[in-house]
Parts: sequence; C-alpha cells; structure tokens
Amino acid sequence: MYRRLIQFEFKNFIRNPQFGTNLGMKILMFFGMAYFSFAYLALPFLLYFFATEKLHVDPVLIFCKYFIYYWAIDLLVRYFMQQMPTQNIKPFLTLGISKKKLVNYTMVKVLVNFFNWGNLLFLLPFAGLLIFDGEFSVIHVLMFTIGILAVFYFNNFLNILLNGKNAVVITVFGIMAIFGALEYYKVIQLSHYSQKIFYSFYQYFGVFLIPVILAILAAYVAYQEIYRNFYLDKGLELKVTEGKTENIVFLNRYGVMGTFINNDIRLLKRSKAAKSALTMSFFFLFYGLLTYSKGYDNSFMGVFMGIFVTGGFMLMFGQRVPSWDSSYFPLMMTQNVPYKEYLKGKWSLIIIGISVSIILASAYLLISWEFYLTVLAAGLYNLGVNSYITLLAGAFNKKPIDLNSKSKSFGGGNNFNMKIMLLLLPQMILPMGVFAIMKHFFGIYPAVGSLAILGIIGFSLRDKIFDVIVKVYKNQKYSTLDAFKKV
Repeated sequence: MYRRLIQFEFKNFIRNPQFGTNLGMKILMFFGMAYFSFAYLALPFLLYFFATEKLHVDPVLIFCKYFIYYWAIDLLVRYFMQQMPTQNIKPFLTLGISKKKLVNYTMVKVLVNFFNWGNLLFLLPFAGLLIFDGEFSVIHVLMFTIGILAVFYFNNFLNILLNGKNAVVITVFGIMAIFGALEYYKVIQLSHYSQKIFYSFYQYFGVFLIPVILAILAAYVAYQEIYRNFYLDKGLELKVTEGKTENIVFLNRYGVMGTFINNDIRLLKRSKAAKSALTMSFFFLFYGLLTYSKGYDNSFMGVFMGIFVTGGFMLMFGQRVPSWDSSYFPLMMTQNVPYKEYLKGKWSLIIIGISVSIILASAYLLISWEFYLTVLAAGLYNLGVNSYITLLAGAFNKKPIDLNSKSKSFGGGNNFNMKIMLLLLPQMILPMGVFAIMKHFFGIYPAVGSLAILGIIGFSLRDKIFDVIVKVYKNQKYSTLDAFKKV
C-alpha cells in the first residue's frame, strides 16, 4: 500500500499542469540541498580543528556551549519552512484506505525529511573525528550523537504540535534573542547552562536517553493529534468565523486605489498565509545583526543586508501579486477592474512596508553610523527601484495561494520562474555593483548617495514605470487566469 501511495504522488507530480515549474523548483531545491549538505559535511571539520588547534579546548564542549541557540533556530526554521505531513492526503480520505495506514504514511514522510537526516551529515563526521582522535570514548561519543539526534527529532514532532501557533513560536524565538543579546553583553551566560546540559549526554551514562524518551513521547502525541483530526469535516476543514465589515475611512479619498488598499489590509489581518508573510517580513529586520559577529567594514555586502533589512515585506508580499487574489481573480477580471489602480494599491502597501522598515532599522545606529547609512541607501533603492521590479516579478508568478490553508504558507509554495530569476540582477547585483564601484573610487558617502539618487529618480518616474508594468500584467492576464483555474 505504501508503494502505491508513493506511485500516486509521483503521478500527481508528472501530470500536474504546472509540471515544468514544479520540475524547475525541484531542481533548484536539489541544488539547495546539495549546498547545505556540503555545509553540513564541512562544519564538523571546521569545528573540530578550530577547537583543537586554535582554541586548544574540547570540541564537544564548544558544540554544547552554543547548541541551545542552534536548537531555537532549528525550531524556527522548521516552523516556517517544513511542510506539514497532511498537505497531500485529502484525495485519499474518500478512498478505501484505512486511516491508520494513511497516518503511518504521513509520519514516515516526516521522519525522512531533509531537516532530520541532514543533521546526520554533521553528526556522523563529527563523531568519526572524535573517535579517530583517540582521546574520546567510543561509547560516550555514540551516546552523545544519539542524544543530539534525538533533540532534532523532538524538534520535528514539536513542530507538528505547534502548527498554527505563531504566538508561541515567536515568543520562544523572542526570548532566545533576548538571551542572545544578554550573552553578547555578558549579563547572563545562557551558553554556560547549555554546555552543562548537552555535555551531560557525553559525560554521564543514561542521560542521552532523556531526549530519546522525549522524542518518542512527542512522536506519540503528534501521531495521536494527526489521527484525531484526520477527517475532511474536522482537522482539514476551513475554519468558519463570523464575518465582520472593516473599513479604513480615510483611504476612501483615494478612490478605487484606496478600496484595493483596504482589501489588502483586511487580507493581512485575516488570512493565515498573509499573516505568516507579515511575520516573516518582520524577522528580515534582524538580518543585519550578522554584522555583530565580525563588525562592519564598509563592505558592499552591507547593501545586500540593507536590501533584505528594509525589503522584507516587499519580498514576502510584492512578488506574490496577484497570487494573493488567486481564489477570486477570475471573478475580479470580469468586473472591469482598472489594472493601474489595482497595482498602485499593491505598490502603495509595499512602499508603506519599506518605509516602516527604514524607520525601525534606525536601531542599527547602535552598530555603526556608516552601516545605517548603507541600510538607508538600500531602503531608498528599494523604494524607487526594487518596489517596481518586485511588482513586475509578480506578473510571472502564477502559483495560487490558499489563504485559508492550515499548512505553512511557504512550505508548499513554488515560485520558480526563469524570468523572476533574471529580475534578481537589477534587484541585487546592480545596487551592489554601483555601491562597490563608487566606494572604491570616491568613498563610502558618494557610494551611499549614488543609491539614494537611483531611488529618487525611480520614484519620480513612477507613472511611466507603471505604464510598462501594467502592460506586462495585461500580457500575462490570460495565462494567469488559466493557471489559477487549474487548481
């Protein structure tokens, strides 16, 4: 039966109307997995030789000291990126297949997920290096490896139980971020307790069984949770809530465009998928904290960071236009919708998101004045150039969005398109190139000013640019309608 289920999923993949796009995304995912696999394989060697030859300390102690933070990051990444195991089971619920077999099948899919076995690419070489060293007990190394792997599987099943509980995950991550900041300023050394807890897997017999037991208990609870909600009319149904009319009155003065902005604000308040995009865009603000590890050196990579810091909402929301409206897009196209006003409404919301991010990013003044200038310049480039390019990229994104889906809005998404990839050049490469050239010949301030000037020029030409964008959207209109209808 399990072999037949795999065959069904394979046939669903090759017979899908979006087969070409899906295949391209699978290829892209393969290269992504290959990259991270290589990173996982390289990290144990870097950690081992850095700890033994540079720091002259026990590499296991170094690993355990900061593992608590990696645990939190792993949980956060899983929550937003790992698909729920119930995404492709609806068609089987009406067939003569026992519910127990379907639940078992979904649990097996979870166990073989890359988020789980990918960690073995780090743990196994690390364990091999420790054993080869000769100073570490083989039995203790095996206990430590099993215990740490069990922690990852505990995260895996905890992620299933936390599905849809954004507040809990954000709270955990927020607490860990606060502890990280306190550790940086040497107020509270959470890494000290992390070292004691996880090193005990290696140091004491039997302690490694604690995370193993916790993982088994979490797996049992997750299994029961899936089994209990494994009905079309229960766990997988759409939530029905009382409808409320909301309207931001002052937007009405902007006519049709104001109506579209009002609709998008309602979307962000009500839709789980849109809320997830909004949450993810907030986390983009912390991207610049990577500079804490090595300081800011006026590198053009600061522009790259600045684009992400100020453009989180633009990237999460803008390039998924008109997919946000995919559920009623065919109906909307029968209403003689003024395309320019429709797109201006989306663009205005993107501009608001970028502007708010620029203001919040002023906290980077605590890092460096010049770094904040770079972030500000990247923000202005986002306002005057990238906002249009991102909106233009949306014309080629024909992957519909299920606004009411209980699954992660990013887990099943599939936005690969060669035209979208080409549009990354003026989005990322152009500002970095301009900044690098100007900085090399004239210094940091002219480099920052050049990006600001490009943004101001683009902003002043918005009407002419919108004429081009509207033309592209109209050319893609019927292929977009066809894609949305095939779901």
